[in-house]
Amino acid sequence: MRPVLYQFPISHYCEKIRWALDYKGIQYSRVSLIPGLHMKSIRRIAPSTSVPVLRDKGQVIQGSSAIIDYLDKHYPEHSLTPEDPALRQQAQEWERRLDRLGEDIRLWCYHYLLVEPELAIPLLTSGQPFYRRWQVRLAYPKVEKGMRYWMKINSETAAAAQQRMEAMLAELRTAYLQSHLLVGDHFSRADLTACALFAMVFQPAEMPVPWPARERLPKAMKAWIDQHEDELQPLQVHYAQYR
Repeated sequence: MRPVLYQFPISHYCEKIRWALDYKGIQYSRVSLIPGLHMKSIRRIAPSTSVPVLRDKGQVIQGSSAIIDYLDKHYPEHSLTPEDPALRQQAQEWERRLDRLGEDIRLWCYHYLLVEPELAIPLLTSGQPFYRRWQVRLAYPKVEKGMRYWMKINSETAAAAQQRMEAMLAELRTAYLQSHLLVGDHFSRADLTACALFAMVFQPAEMPVPWPARERLPKAMKAWIDQHEDELQPLQVHYAQYR
């Protein structure tokens, strides 16, 4: 039986695991859920309500880092974790820091996208039957309010998140100027995490969501992305090469 991934198509943490599964050549099935409406489904199978969740061989693994640990143990071909202990520690440290930043990236993107229902609703309901879009549209004021409350999204938190994003992008750019890869000589969970989590910003076509055209993005969001194109480029290049 194939592994089953419970996911949000829009989630960059879920993109991290889709990429890991594809990179390893693992055939799997997806169960796409809607943020907020997913809780009942996930509570049936996992300790908390977060995604991604992977079901495989009678096991339930929750969280992107834990899933990669599981995949490298049970599907060791094309390992994403270096064998050398020092390199492994470096890769896991990059991943830990980037995973934490992923919350900032998500907060920052939603801060701008949620004010544009015509942009946000197709992203939130990607992979769902058409009537789900209308249900979310009818409930959208509550959806937006709930997401802003749950993720503590406001102008102040978005500004702070942006500062941390800029600091990490500068650090990543410096690292990629020194070496093609973040750790050692092989593509690892460090590079995968960096590219997958910033994918919500540079919006690759390979992600299974209907990204709006760049010119349709909120002005402040578009201006920031345009301003940081140079810092985002190494991530886009690695995404195109390894995804």
